[in-house]
Amino acid sequence: MQPEIRMTSQSAQLSLSTHKVLRNTYMMLALTMIPTVLGAMVGVNMNFAFMAGSPIMSSLIFLGVVYGLFFGIEKTKDSGMGVALLLLLTGFLGLMLGPILQVALHLRNGGQLITMAAGGTGVIFLTLAGIASVTKKDFSFMGKFLMVGGILFMVAVVANIFLQLPVMSLTISAVAILLFSGFLLYHISSIIHGGETNYISATLSVYMAMYNIFLSLLQLLMAFAGDRR
Repeated sequence: MQPEIRMTSQSAQLSLSTHKVLRNTYMMLALTMIPTVLGAMVGVNMNFAFMAGSPIMSSLIFLGVVYGLFFGIEKTKDSGMGVALLLLLTGFLGLMLGPILQVALHLRNGGQLITMAAGGTGVIFLTLAGIASVTKKDFSFMGKFLMVGGILFMVAVVANIFLQLPVMSLTISAVAILLFSGFLLYHISSIIHGGETNYISATLSVYMAMYNIFLSLLQLLMAFAGDRR
């Protein structure tokens, strides 16, 4: 086989594999919305008084559960157990939307704000996915910047667990939208260029970026557009 033919064949196989991962990621992402919505519906009707009574301990437990599931998903990402743990994680994260959704729904326009946050998240996802797909530009150069930004972001989040400063919370939300939009673009670009070959890992990365964008958008909308009863 001539080198040119061999290279063309390898390129075609890589392109086919990349499209398969991207397709499976989008399908899995759509599937994760089911446990997320179901979890949120349960969370809206739960009593989270225990979290209000001990916000620091509750936050630490929440982070422990989430990162424990992250670890489990990455360990089992090549099996059906990885899918099960991913759906479990998304259901848990949907459940944990309960407190903020309860606050939002006590606003006169709470339902509208939730819809706007969900719609805004969808627009951001479609826009960034379109940019990554149409331009074919490799955004891997953003990796180091996003990693540093992510570390600083987590430090700020943990610090505010103890400080509980409203202004800092709003600042964190605004920064989170920009930061996780960057992560979203980076991860989708990574899939397109063959940097991510496992659709479960890819779905987890994209889902977490979208989850944080939605949460941050809702917090900002509630703060600046919330209509108190």
